[in-house]
Amino acid sequence: MTYELLYALSLFAFVSSITPGPNNLILLSSGITFGTRRCIRLLLGINLGFAAMILLVGAGIGELFTRFAVLHEVLKWLSAAYILYLAFKVASTTPIEFESHVTAQPMTFFEAVMFQWINPKAWSMSLSAITIYTPSTHFSSVVLVAVVFSLINLPCILSWLLVGTKLSKLIKHPKYFRALNLALAFVLVASIVPTFIPLD
Repeated sequence: MTYELLYALSLFAFVSSITPGPNNLILLSSGITFGTRRCIRLLLGINLGFAAMILLVGAGIGELFTRFAVLHEVLKWLSAAYILYLAFKVASTTPIEFESHVTAQPMTFFEAVMFQWINPKAWSMSLSAITIYTPSTHFSSVVLVAVVFSLINLPCILSWLLVGTKLSKLIKHPKYFRALNLALAFVLVASIVPTFIPLD
């Protein structure tokens, strides 16, 4: 990979990782509700799960959705259903310091890994990364893309978690937590709307 291509890949990884999407919104909401320490497994699950997704897409799994259009349609609706479920959970979550019993838990490592496969933005990012930034058919170039993406993605998504944790300290009243979680749930739902808008 040339330095120019590596620079372009790094810039793409940064922009796509730092901008809002289902992963970052979940991290922000989880940071608000649970704090940074309890969400480390969620953070790593997103980061490593997405890196694994790039490797598998680069190995050819993405071709299945090109050959069998029905798989893409099924995935789209499963993605929408699960993100709506997550949005409901975000909207109905109560900050744990105002609960009498701490029973809620953030998404687990395994759940975060599996979530990448029904995350529309993750699919878009991984397909674009493999299509545009792999200069050869050798799997080593796919591994390089996954490593670069993982290294840049981690601090980007960590920043969303830290912002959420900071917000939890600034907003003390439960009604403000409620309002913020409702807003996050709305944005989370809005993030999947483009996948249902046909391209001209």
